[in-house]
Amino acid sequence: MFKHTHPYKPFLFPEATKLIVGTLPPPRFTTGELKDDDVDFCYGSRNGMLWPILDRIFGLDLKFETTQVATEQRKNFLLQQKIAVCDIVDSAERQKIDASDLGMQNVKLRDLVGYLKEYPNIETILFMGGNSKNGPEYFFRKQLKEYGLKLEIVSNEVPRVHELDIPLISKSTKKSRIVKTVSLTAPSGAANRAIGSLQLYKDLKTKNSKFNTFDFRVMQYRKFFE
Repeated sequence: MFKHTHPYKPFLFPEATKLIVGTLPPPRFTTGELKDDDVDFCYGSRNGMLWPILDRIFGLDLKFETTQVATEQRKNFLLQQKIAVCDIVDSAERQKIDASDLGMQNVKLRDLVGYLKEYPNIETILFMGGNSKNGPEYFFRKQLKEYGLKLEIVSNEVPRVHELDIPLISKSTKKSRIVKTVSLTAPSGAANRAIGSLQLYKDLKTKNSKFNTFDFRVMQYRKFFE
């Protein structure tokens, strides 16, 4: 059984207003066997699309290589844009060594609700995937039950939007605050089939035959990251 431990601490800071939440990076990030075009940071897999998407949206001219320069580029961008990163899975066990969410067993979660209380400027959670089993929203919903909290639907269209009324731990006169959650289409190839089945994607593809699933993600993500 492979112990898949998250290799990165949460990238959290007081000024953050948005929070990116996923599950775990590929196992090679845990073992330190990165490929030349991986970046040694959150979402740094050469197969992942988050940073290519953000690179296109913001014109970042990012490097895609295993260097400190590439890592610092990403950290500086997140700090400038007030975007934190805290994947919800701290560790899991796997019989098969791969990156599938469904393959995770005996999952241990990070206390995401606790972090939301600790960092009161966070207004929006950006889930890297929907509510499918072992996805980030799926685990967050399980954690909310333990706190006696739940998500309230705002929009049921993809990407689905919810709101959470979360208690504060500060001495503010307010006793709670509203945090919005957005379930973005996952930035991985596994979600391409789901995109292809969406009527909006089909309509856009009909209008422009060169339009692809990456373009669709850029269009979707832009609204919530800019």
